[in-house]
Amino acid sequence: MSFDYTSVVSAFLFLLKAVCSFFSMLFILRLLLQWRRISFINPLGGFVLKLTNWAVLPLRRVIPGVGGIEWASLAAAFILQFVFFLISLSLRVVMPLSPLMQNIIAAEGGGMTFALFVISLVGLFQQVIYLHILLLILQAVLSWVNPYSPFAPVLRQLTAPLLTPIQRVLPPISGIDISPLVAILLLQALLMLL
Repeated sequence: MSFDYTSVVSAFLFLLKAVCSFFSMLFILRLLLQWRRISFINPLGGFVLKLTNWAVLPLRRVIPGVGGIEWASLAAAFILQFVFFLISLSLRVVMPLSPLMQNIIAAEGGGMTFALFVISLVGLFQQVIYLHILLLILQAVLSWVNPYSPFAPVLRQLTAPLLTPIQRVLPPISGIDISPLVAILLLQALLMLL
């Protein structure tokens, strides 16, 4: 049996991406909870605080909050994306670069730092979209399974900025609100553009 280096690197990058995505979404969720002025005294808020304090509290000393928003959470999510793409790029000997990364590097004449910065921003934006899709799915499932769950009001407040404009254009049909489905389709289309 031979050692397959490519498979090991692929598995490592898969696990690294899963961990970075999970924590990036938690950092973004912390930012959204603050932005929407949702109390952290609920099961979701407590969970987010306990799993993000390790990075946000030290960053808060360097990056102050402005406008009532804790920008250290966004910085932590960006740093995670940057580290993930830096490691991915350093292993490019066995992993091909994405077309977007190739185009950015070619446009910058091989400028890897700028390329990593742009790719990290794109990755961060993708995480924001994935998080909103996840929140919409959770809200839809909870509305059917347990509408009185302690998570339900928090999810409604988090998804309201996406759903309210859609609900103005597309009111419930026979009592069924399809705005989450429309929002998910629009977010998926946005992901395809990235």
